[in-house]
Amino acid sequence: MWRRFKTKEYKNYEQELMWLLKPIELPMWKIKLVVTFWMSNKLSDIDNGLKPLKDILQKHYKFNDRDIYELHVKKEIVKKGEEFIDFDILPYAEIC
Repeated sequence: MWRRFKTKEYKNYEQELMWLLKPIELPMWKIKLVVTFWMSNKLSDIDNGLKPLKDILQKHYKFNDRDIYELHVKKEIVKKGEEFIDFDILPYAEIC
């Protein structure tokens, strides 16, 4: 059985991101998460940062990721040193 532990680097990243997150009002139930990763490496997979970001967002904003009903992820390429993550947590709108 494998046991996974958060590295010191991950814990530092998590703490730094938690300090940067501003208070927001969350939708009551179903969530739409829109994420843009601004990456300097064209070879980076679009989903590499998704799981850690989702985990940190749900920990900070106190929601469960099972309430995410729609997910949009986008990757943009920027110069080295200009990397960042942009996200929006919106109410999920069912389309009939």
